[in-house]
Amino acid sequence: MPPSGTGHQRLPADERRRQLIETAIDLFSRKGFSGTTTKEIATAAGVNEAIVFRHFATKKDLYTAIIEHRLGNGLEQWYQSAQALMDKKDDEGLFRLLVTEIIRAYRENPQFERLMMFAALEGQELAVINNQMAQPVKQQLIDYIARRQRAGAIRKGDPMAIVLTAVGTAKFYGAQKYLFESCWPISDESTIDAFIQVLMAGIRGPRANGGKK
Repeated sequence: MPPSGTGHQRLPADERRRQLIETAIDLFSRKGFSGTTTKEIATAAGVNEAIVFRHFATKKDLYTAIIEHRLGNGLEQWYQSAQALMDKKDDEGLFRLLVTEIIRAYRENPQFERLMMFAALEGQELAVINNQMAQPVKQQLIDYIARRQRAGAIRKGDPMAIVLTAVGTAKFYGAQKYLFESCWPISDESTIDAFIQVLMAGIRGPRANGGKK
């Protein structure tokens, strides 16, 4: 949990903004959006409520800042890493990157993932903003899968369904292990290996299987 200040500590604007974002993430992840007020965020950050509105004029501004704080740089890094694998037509490497990054997010940022679950369940705009920011990445994957299907490397079928299979499997595992703390007796690395083995066995097309259907 971010430390609650005394109300007398002065921080540079960028540090104060980051503190407010991290405080909001902590409170939203524990109490949900409906159960958290801007006054509570201010109190936990050790400032008055006017400071919150000085940095975030509306809730949408705060929601957008939260997404950019957690995902902005990560999405760009993902795009570059994924594009390098696509250029090499490394299908298995691409799906391994996707699954690995999703599970890593749950392991390293369970607060944020819990927050996103609250956002979706409560119908908060944060969930919509998150989907909008992630849409270019989703489209990048769909377009690549479609190209590989035309080349015969991936079996025919709805590209979105293939993406959802990989994403959904990784998210289910991440949520079970790091949000719900269910017992999972094998390591993330072993789990990823197993997921990728099953996924690739299911989606490889005739060309990747030596012409056999």
